[in-house]
Amino acid sequence: MVKLNLEYKKPVKLTFKTGNPKTDKNLKQKYNKYWILRFNGMPYNLSGYQMCPSASAGCSASCLHTAGNPVFQKQKDMGRINRSRYYMQSRVEFLKQLIKEIRNHEIYCTKNGFKPVVRLNTTTDISWEIHGIFELFPNVQFYDYTKIKKRIFKYLNNEYSKNYHLTFSMHETNYDDCMEVLNNGGNVAMVFRNQLPETYKGFKVVNGDESDLRFLDPRNSIVGLKAKGKAKKDTTGFVVNS
Repeated sequence: MVKLNLEYKKPVKLTFKTGNPKTDKNLKQKYNKYWILRFNGMPYNLSGYQMCPSASAGCSASCLHTAGNPVFQKQKDMGRINRSRYYMQSRVEFLKQLIKEIRNHEIYCTKNGFKPVVRLNTTTDISWEIHGIFELFPNVQFYDYTKIKKRIFKYLNNEYSKNYHLTFSMHETNYDDCMEVLNNGGNVAMVFRNQLPETYKGFKVVNGDESDLRFLDPRNSIVGLKAKGKAKKDTTGFVVNS
């Protein structure tokens, strides 16, 4: 049973511009006109609240929230738990702070010649579209991955703001959903155990490890990610043998 009213300390900051190996790939010269602001919450139910409602056993066990230097893991976990509980328990205050930080990011990028980019689900799968944030910032590019089928099909049906891009994520139990997404023109992220193939099941595979800027990917393609960390030992089927 999910516990309510779990204690938290109000975070000084909700979002970060650097410090994440995945989103920091945009700092390469090829992509350095984009600057990503990211929100990291605590995934699935580790904060006492379910932040990834469609998480599978495989993706939960292989989650990249533990990626990086293990020396700092405890500190990162505390911060992510605080931010998740703040979102769940003080929603209005949280959103005011988040909107302010996104606005500051947009101002910073405009002044310094960058294209402002925001990823709010770096380690969660929250339906941010319900809060109307994307519409407040038409000149900011938002993007996320999701495992929630309802969300990806709303995206494919153009029900979300044009500045929000979604990529569906495959796990060990949603293969048929992934094929349906691909056949309807969407993109699907898949984790491969070894080398990335050029194609998979007849669909082009793009290298998702080259950058995290998913909105630049061609439509109707597979975003190939090489297994890292705990995912290398996956036996659930979450990782595709290649």
